[in-house]
Amino acid sequence: MKRKVYLGVDVGSVSTNFVLMNEADEIVEKLYLRTLGQPIKVIQEGLKLLTNLGEWEVLGVGVTGSGRQLAGSLLRADVIKNEITAHSVAACHEVPDVQTVLEIGGQDSKIIILRNQVVADFAMNTVCAAGTGSFLDQQAARLNINIEDFGKIALTSTNPVRIAGRCTVFAESDMIHKQQLGVSLPDILAGLCEAMVRNYLNNVAKGKEILPPVVFQGGVAANKAMKVAFEQALGLETSVPRHFDVMGALGVSILAREQVTKKGKTTFSGFEIIDNKITTQTFECHDCPNHCEIVRISDQESLIACWGSRCGKFEKVANIAI
Repeated sequence: MKRKVYLGVDVGSVSTNFVLMNEADEIVEKLYLRTLGQPIKVIQEGLKLLTNLGEWEVLGVGVTGSGRQLAGSLLRADVIKNEITAHSVAACHEVPDVQTVLEIGGQDSKIIILRNQVVADFAMNTVCAAGTGSFLDQQAARLNINIEDFGKIALTSTNPVRIAGRCTVFAESDMIHKQQLGVSLPDILAGLCEAMVRNYLNNVAKGKEILPPVVFQGGVAANKAMKVAFEQALGLETSVPRHFDVMGALGVSILAREQVTKKGKTTFSGFEIIDNKITTQTFECHDCPNHCEIVRISDQESLIACWGSRCGKFEKVANIAI
């Protein structure tokens, strides 16, 4: 017998996350996959893995992340939402009285200020890598340690060294200098965590009123030393929710349930998409001086979606609102 679920998909530049949530808003399955620059392939791979885990009747689908337009077109999603909305909904679901959300992913970071479960303010960093998970990934690779061991080793530090963290280039140079001085590995790793927290608070969170309860989510929340560094810098307890790594997907699965409850039926394209040959094509439209770059997504010669035109004519041809 098929289990009734809502599907949430968060397509990011580093990871693509899937959540299957039952009618009681409980996660029954979740996946955290590396995008590796191939969002279509990883969406198909994720759906296939989910079918291997059980038989599902998908009642609704929600998508978010930087690749939400693409995912929404492929899956015929019921809800397409930005990351701020998705992470806010998930944070309120996990910690109902949350007032501050600290979120750090692989390629961006954000802060969300909530008051009475309503977004009062937010800020995002999508430019500087020093405030994202890629910063820690790069330094772990240079130090020849697994990123999974980063936090565990950093927590053994007795005297974290101060490292310039405003820029990845400067941080790397400073870290090498500290190595040459004989500073221990745990102290360097703890110093990198503190540098990243300083960067985040001085840039992303600058001018924001950070009030408890504070929730820390996103892939970087797996690093327990980062949680400690935030608590020391803020002087506040910081909680990491159970599903910290798939909060965006959780949020849109909840929104999908709400949307389908209103309209009565899902538009989900089905699991058949797993085996379909999906192709993308880009071209420049020369019908006007705008010269828009158009993206066309096709499924075995049939058009799925188009976007990129300022006038919207290609979207109309594809009969889909993005």
